[in-house]
Amino acid sequence: MDEVIRPRVYGSDVDDPDPGPKPGHVYRELVGGPLDGLLLDVTDWTEPQRSAGAELRTDIGRFGPGGRARYAPRAGDPAHWDWHGDSR
Repeated sequence: MDEVIRPRVYGSDVDDPDPGPKPGHVYRELVGGPLDGLLLDVTDWTEPQRSAGAELRTDIGRFGPGGRARYAPRAGDPAHWDWHGDSR
């Protein structure tokens, strides 16, 4: 039998026994870059915040620990946020 793998939510602990999405929350899928495939919880974000995208901390991007990865909503498909590069 094939095992179904649930996507992991950005910011969840590696040791979290249930790092997947929670019922009643709103998520955006991160596409490309160092956080590819993770879900970002935007439940409490305003619509302008969601439209602006985000710079997310990551240790696995171009700049290593303390670096950030920039993601923004995909035109015509805001449920997917595309990677737009890394920054310090």
